[in-house]
Amino acid sequence: METVVSGIRSTGNLHLGNYYGAIQNFVKMQDEYKCYFFIADLHSLTTHPTPANLHGAVKQVLVEYLAAGIDPEKATIYVQSDVPEIAELYLYLNMNAYLGELERSTSFKDKVRANPDNVNAGLLTYPVLMAADIIIHKATKVPVGKDQEQHLEMARTFGNRFNRLYNKEYFPEPYAFTFSENLVKIPGLDGKGKMGKSEGEGNAIFLADTPEAIRKKVMRAVTDSGPTEENQAKPQEIQNLFDLMKVVSAPDTYTHFDSLYNNMSIRYGDLKKQLAEDMIIATAPIREKINDIANDAPYLRQVARYGAAKARESAQKTIREVREIIGFRNF
Repeated sequence: METVVSGIRSTGNLHLGNYYGAIQNFVKMQDEYKCYFFIADLHSLTTHPTPANLHGAVKQVLVEYLAAGIDPEKATIYVQSDVPEIAELYLYLNMNAYLGELERSTSFKDKVRANPDNVNAGLLTYPVLMAADIIIHKATKVPVGKDQEQHLEMARTFGNRFNRLYNKEYFPEPYAFTFSENLVKIPGLDGKGKMGKSEGEGNAIFLADTPEAIRKKVMRAVTDSGPTEENQAKPQEIQNLFDLMKVVSAPDTYTHFDSLYNNMSIRYGDLKKQLAEDMIIATAPIREKINDIANDAPYLRQVARYGAAKARESAQKTIREVREIIGFRNF
């Protein structure tokens, strides 16, 4: 089976965008590929979380991965920092990653503009650590969004550079991978772009949100004053709500409200109430599992240790071979 690697930063709760855009496909992938799904706590250090927040965020993602259906018997679920070989490969790759190419990274430039007082070396070498995450398992398929494709291209660059430097075809080239033919883009509730944790508390519906929280967030979603002519194009903030409804509601529900919009008789309050209830129903099975798993400390410990052992078995083999290729020898 081909190897798939994907990670998610441990920066809090997973939301509908994570679930429908990625995790739902992960659950299907685990039956067809050799999957490594990790929680990127080392990456999260660029924003300096407190020790308590760091551990709590890692636990939350682990719980929600499991609640969403990722099976630790089928896929390898692990915490990035539990596999020290990743940090070792990161060091070796850094020796052949150059300042100019790292500074040209679009995400680095974006982060510098957004946080000019926190331009740390970890941000600069973020693509190198991401490359280490991927190639340590010799992955060939990486499920990434458009915003991560440049990082994946850099991972290929670093792997190929290692191969050329040591004249050995060791690391295979990883490529972006879309498991599903239909890419699902989940918009946020702020009327702008995609759903995300960094866009503000009210923008995202989290998998762990209570029904009350979901209703409150959806009712605050941005709308306009309503259509002024029949069959007019929907502005983005309204289209976002319909796109969300397309994902969580029954087709006839979507058609009903679309017709109301087209004949100018829509009441946004009714649309939001329906959308909120459908979101509550869609997330109910996961929410119940989140509550059960979060309180089962022995099970979480078992999953984390089992995943770390499986991930390290793969990573240790790579590091042994990489050290030999580089020229490290024991006396």
